[in-house]
Amino acid sequence: MPMQTIVVAEDDRATQDLLTHHLERDGFTALGVSDGHAALRYARGAADLLVLDVGLPGIDGYDVARTLRREGRNVPIVMVTGRGDEVDRVVGFELGADDYLSKPFAPRELVVRVKAILRRAGQPVVQATPSLRFGRLEVDAAAREARVDGNDVKLKPREFALLMEFASNPGVALSRDWLLQRVWGFDFAGDERTVDVHVHRLRAKIEEHWKIPPLLRTVHGFGYKFARP
Repeated sequence: MPMQTIVVAEDDRATQDLLTHHLERDGFTALGVSDGHAALRYARGAADLLVLDVGLPGIDGYDVARTLRREGRNVPIVMVTGRGDEVDRVVGFELGADDYLSKPFAPRELVVRVKAILRRAGQPVVQATPSLRFGRLEVDAAAREARVDGNDVKLKPREFALLMEFASNPGVALSRDWLLQRVWGFDFAGDERTVDVHVHRLRAKIEEHWKIPPLLRTVHGFGYKFARP
C-alpha cells in the first residue's frame, strides 16, 4: 500500500518539522509548506489530507479552505489555530474543515485525529513503515536511523529524509526536482545543487566510510536512483 501524503501548512518552521516528524514516524509521507499559496498547490494535487494553520502568510487558512471547497475539492482538512475562540472553530467548520485543533496541542493528538479522519473517509490507514534492509545497510523509518552492521550512521534529519526517499523507491530514477519537492518542500528557495550536496554527504557517510558498494547512482542529466546491492 502506498504511503498516504499529509500536507502540513504551518509557517513556524519548528512546529512544521515537529508535526511532519511525528506523521512520518507513523508511516505517512509528510510534506511541509509555509504559506497559503503552496498549501493550495499541494492540496490540489496528491494530498490525502491537509493540516492547515489559520494564520498563514499570503493566503490565510480560511481562504485556502474556502477556495478548495468552492472548487469542489474534498481533501480532508484539519485546521490549526493559536486562538481558542469558539467563533474561529465555527467558521472553520462552516468552511468545510473536518476537525479543528487549538495550539498548543500534542503532536500525537494530531496523528490520532488524522488517522480517524482518514478512516471516516474510507481510506485504509497505513501502518508505520518497517525497517528496510539493503545488504549491510538498514534504514529504520520508525527510529529515523540508518545503520550499517548495526551501527548508527548518524545522519542529519534532511539526509535521512533523502535516504528514505531513495530506499522507498529502489531502482527508480528520481529527478532532482522531484527530490527537492519531496524532501525540502515546494516552497524551498534553493536550487537543484542542494540535492547533489546531500547525495555527496550520503555517499561519504555510508558508502565511503563503511566501504559499501555504490548504492546511490547518478542518472546523468536527470537525478539519482537507489540500486540494490
